[in-house]
Amino acid sequence: MAVRAIRGATQVDADDRDQILAATTELVTEVMARNRLTTDDVISVLFTTTPDLVAEFPALAARKLGFQEVPLLCASEIAVPHALPRAIRLMAHVETDLPRERIQHVYLRGATALRLDIAQ
Repeated sequence: MAVRAIRGATQVDADDRDQILAATTELVTEVMARNRLTTDDVISVLFTTTPDLVAEFPALAARKLGFQEVPLLCASEIAVPHALPRAIRLMAHVETDLPRERIQHVYLRGATALRLDIAQ
């Protein structure tokens, strides 16, 4: 087994608790499915949000998906001018047999603009 990092991001329409939880749930679910992972494979997840999102911690969505034993951390992105607004990002550290080139990074909704080279 190797330790790999998986990136992902999504965007919401407003700083709204329900939107943050729904978008984060969708993002985490897609990362797990596309990389054939279970919570036992996940070492830790770092979530970040742009400074305009403060209505809820994205990690709460992961907890509701069964990540009780996985260390989770939320942080705020730096306020870069002209950055994509209302973005939620994650970096998951996982144990997997997948080679690096087969890892599926997941960019959803408006966040596909962040990584046009790898967005699905």
